[in-house]
Amino acid sequence: MEKISEFRTKTVDELRQEERDLRKELFNLRFQKVTGEIENPLRIRRVRKNIARVLTVINEKLKAAGREIKA
Repeated sequence: MEKISEFRTKTVDELRQEERDLRKELFNLRFQKVTGEIENPLRIRRVRKNIARVLTVINEKLKAAGREIKA
């Protein structure tokens, strides 16, 4: 599990790529769950929380950039 501080060091483009990767992983984990092949069902929860962390940091960065431009 990545910490939010690790996400904060990345650029918005890197975060968007991270979000895409996490969503693909989540899709695969859900597919494994349906087929009964999943080894660690708690991994789904961790991936969902990491997606939320990435989105939070993206929003923080966009808001900060918006304030700097307007100022």
